[in-house]
Amino acid sequence: MNTDVDVVIVGTRPAGAASAMLLAQAGLRVLAVDRARFPSDTLSTHQVQLPGVACLRRWGLLDKVAASGCPATPDVRFDNGDVVLAGSYPRFEDVDAVYSPRRTILDAIMVDAARAAGAEILEGFDVDEVLAEDGGVSGVRGRPRGGDSAARTIRARLVIGADGKHSRVAQAVGARAYQEHPARSAGIYTYWSGLPVDGGELYARERLVVGAWPTNDGLTMTFVGIPVAEFRGFHADIEANLLAALDRCADLGARARDAVRAEPIRATPDTPNVVRQPYGPGWALVGDAGLVMDPGTGQGIGHALRDAESLSAAVIAGLTGQSPLETALAAHHARRDKAVLPMYKFTLGLASFAPDPAGAILFRALARADQSRVDEFLGVITGAVPLDEYMKPGNMRRIVGLGGLLKVIGSQIGRRKG
Repeated sequence: MNTDVDVVIVGTRPAGAASAMLLAQAGLRVLAVDRARFPSDTLSTHQVQLPGVACLRRWGLLDKVAASGCPATPDVRFDNGDVVLAGSYPRFEDVDAVYSPRRTILDAIMVDAARAAGAEILEGFDVDEVLAEDGGVSGVRGRPRGGDSAARTIRARLVIGADGKHSRVAQAVGARAYQEHPARSAGIYTYWSGLPVDGGELYARERLVVGAWPTNDGLTMTFVGIPVAEFRGFHADIEANLLAALDRCADLGARARDAVRAEPIRATPDTPNVVRQPYGPGWALVGDAGLVMDPGTGQGIGHALRDAESLSAAVIAGLTGQSPLETALAAHHARRDKAVLPMYKFTLGLASFAPDPAGAILFRALARADQSRVDEFLGVITGAVPLDEYMKPGNMRRIVGLGGLLKVIGSQIGRRKG
């Protein structure tokens, strides 16, 4: 089959742009398209967790994020209403701070990096059709948004869908969803001028989670998560309900009332939880197109960057003859699920807003533990410390003691029965 490029990527936000950059750096012919024109905003919890920050550092992009005026956040306070855990993130691959850049900034940096690496980027381009030939995907057809431009057919050895949680590529190829859960929470976002924060701040309350993080332009971003069933009532008087939610978080509400809301409040109940098969004949999925989870744990951007790195390594191996492409993509699939599924399941539990006796036991034990234990827990939240390793009985016993471990196990059994 004659092709125009080696790889066409649909979507150029962090997962797609990072994939385009890495593949182009390896000498592959890459064309990436996106409906948006950059800089372009999108709903986001903003956090780039430590593994994602490590990716940016490896790729030479972390300095650009820092130069944009987005502050590093090495410290965080986690307040569950019973105890407060405060500490610093553990070092992970030479980084020890998270960043929360505006998406108008981060996404443009990523797109520019892909172009600089040699990828062709088409902004404002709608993909109308995913092309199939000889039992596999062979390219895409689309056209520039607006105007009467003729459709363009782009043939490629591989089509990568990086087009988000409602991926048209995933739908077109029939990518199998082998874990799928409806939205459990809704997210509400806004920005404040003059709202001081003590590093990153996280609050867990009954039927409520709240985060406050410093971002670009001296602003603070607040994120509020509520049960999705309560979204309509919350949205009916969104400003009053947002302030009421912040009032439940120590003095965060008072600080917000002394600040100035710098932008409109944005809200969405569109928070699906889906894990899809991320590859097939002539196609692959990356980022939210392949695995999307509730935003409450802020894993999306970091996952997108790590996923792009893993997928790109597989594609490079497959298209340059180092390994059969299907074998390389299967290995990537296994890496992705091993790295992300424990956090996916943990996030589902948090998004249910169900009582968590095991979490209460752990928090109280950590409040009495030395600082290294607290920092290790913060490493779990940011994805630097593997969740499944942290939750092993041996480690739990060291933190909560034998009696606490038995209570944790008992509470987990009770929740499953319930």
